[in-house]
Amino acid sequence: MLRLDRLCVDIQASQILRDLSLEVGEREVVCLVGRNGAGKTTTLRTIMGYLRPRMGTITYRGRPLLGLATHARSRLGLGFAPEDSGIFGDLTVAENIEIATWTRPVGRPAHERIEEAYAIFPKLRGYGRRGGNQLSGGERKMLSIARALALDPDLLLLDEPFEGLSPAIIPLIGESIAAITRLGRSLLLAESNIHHVPEFTTRLYVIERGEIIYAGRPQEVKEHPEVLRVIGGTL
Repeated sequence: MLRLDRLCVDIQASQILRDLSLEVGEREVVCLVGRNGAGKTTTLRTIMGYLRPRMGTITYRGRPLLGLATHARSRLGLGFAPEDSGIFGDLTVAENIEIATWTRPVGRPAHERIEEAYAIFPKLRGYGRRGGNQLSGGERKMLSIARALALDPDLLLLDEPFEGLSPAIIPLIGESIAAITRLGRSLLLAESNIHHVPEFTTRLYVIERGEIIYAGRPQEVKEHPEVLRVIGGTL
């Protein structure tokens, strides 16, 4: 479905990604884990077209993505919920979700996609007229993912979906992400905390200083103590 091959990305003359390769298959949940500054956000932003690689290729369903604008990648079926949520503070919750249906005006009717977003995040249904700036951090995360879901993507990219959330909100976000996978969507999650890796993750990548140092089943990472030392935990 999605394939990154030997990706090299520089930012202000600093090499951030070094020969990075990864892939996400149909109905797969892939987690990219690494410390802050390891290159997780750079990877997702490069997939979405916000950054241009110096070398390497990105293909989605066999189609090269390099050279395509971000909105064109979204129309192909890539949804993105950034680490900072990226919601529109001057728009209401309902408007934030609806705007995604304008970005990709194809496929299922807009009302079905909007209803699906509310079904995954029922708390947002009662906040339809509330402005984006009036939401808590957890609510903003919910809205960011709900908006990406309303795009009707085949693949969702979630950057640090649990970062900065209260312990009470983390299980709610986790349950919602699990519900999204049951819809048949593929997911690529970037996480800095190994303990936030969902139990239904099918493939794990560990990134350090812009390089993939582990790729495989989440259950097998415990066999690599040098990798566990990098990410600071066990599964």
